[in-house]
Amino acid sequence: MTQPLKAQLAAGAVLAPGVYDPLSALIAEQAGFDALYLSGASIAYTRLGRSDIGLTTYSEVEDTLARITERVVTPVIVDADTGFGNALNTQRTVRGFERAGAAMIQLEDQTFPKRCGHLDGKTVIPAAEMCGKLRAAVDARTTAATLILARTDALAVEGLDAALDRAESYLEAGADALFIEALRTPEQMRAACARFAARVPLLANMVEGGKTPVQGADALTALGFRIVIFPGGTARAVAHALQGYYGSLHRHGTTLPWKERMLDFDGLNVVIGTPALLERGKRYEG
Repeated sequence: MTQPLKAQLAAGAVLAPGVYDPLSALIAEQAGFDALYLSGASIAYTRLGRSDIGLTTYSEVEDTLARITERVVTPVIVDADTGFGNALNTQRTVRGFERAGAAMIQLEDQTFPKRCGHLDGKTVIPAAEMCGKLRAAVDARTTAATLILARTDALAVEGLDAALDRAESYLEAGADALFIEALRTPEQMRAACARFAARVPLLANMVEGGKTPVQGADALTALGFRIVIFPGGTARAVAHALQGYYGSLHRHGTTLPWKERMLDFDGLNVVIGTPALLERGKRYEG
């Protein structure tokens, strides 16, 4: 059985792929991952067909999270953006996401509307305001098993030293883990790990084509990171596959040329557990 996230982090490092709905979460769980990451960006991509520029709402993320945790048992780290408002909004977000099954709730210090951490033009709120939101988040949770992940986007705005100082203050405010977004060089990654890795789980965010050099989980954990996420890669892989699938169907008027690159009817039913579900239903037949 999968361990709670807190126990996993106490024992070592965690690799969490991005998911965006129950099907992607189920397939990731079946692949053997011990933690999942529900990306706010991926919800924007898949539910809205839009960019990660603050368009996604609290209720959309909560609903997606609840549907995922109803389907899988693997712990889910959820991206709560800015908490969707001030400290009181943040408390509502934490309570709602905790009820929906979150193992870890990520909060960031951008202004609203926020944007993807690897887009230019970000702005951040004062560090003292973010510390207040983090204290509010800690007060709102009902159990310390629900972890609070504090993210700072200050590197692009204020520089590395200021971002590290912000992370320090967020740790003092009660954060259980830290996420210094968009570290741009191996030297910056080493600096973050040198300051924090021995004291608190530190997250590395791998974005294909983003500002942080993409590395493998083994190399990142050797540096000192204890949480490694590939949050948007799932949506990018699906988008690429769909471009090929729809292009082929439009050209040929049939799915036959794509047959070897897709599941058939029975294959998909095996993945989603249809035989077991039908068998369970027989218990209740009159």
